Amino acid sequence: MTTLQPVNLDETDWLILEELQADGRLSYNALARRVHLSAPAVAERVRRLEESGVITGYSAQINASRAGQPLVAYVQLRCRLGDCLLRTARADEYPELVEVHKLSGDHCTLLKARASSLAHLEGLFERLGQHGDIRTHIVMSTQYEGRPVRPPSPERPVTPADGWTQT
Repeated sequence: MTTLQPVNLDETDWLILEELQADGRLSYNALARRVHLSAPAVAERVRRLEESGVITGYSAQINASRAGQPLVAYVQLRCRLGDCLLRTARADEYPELVEVHKLSGDHCTLLKARASSLAHLEGLFERLGQHGDIRTHIVMSTQYEGRPVRPPSPERPVTPADGWTQT
């Protein structure tokens, strides 16, 4: 697996990204007015951000609850040897899964799922359980979601642990 190197972004790039994350439908003219550049200059920067892989696409934000999928669950999965979900199943077999994360630690995978009912969710859990041990977490409510990508914060200092040094 190749690690992608971060792209050096300047202040104007970050302004463009902030505006596009707030409204991906902005025209180059409107975006140019907001970041104080010409439309051709903005178009060139957006093209460069797309080509470098910083901007990976544009999409609509959908209210899943209003679209008939009010339930959200997180599933921690510990796959059985030789039956890994990512190796023995296809994405189209699990349309309920909207995120799949490989993990370190006790569980190998963290899944985020959407479902239309508790029965739908129960059936999904049964199907996922065929791949190994699962731990489920049904979301009761979401307090905050969708933080935009912003410039990285400065690294914070690590506080030393008093009393944990060798003498």
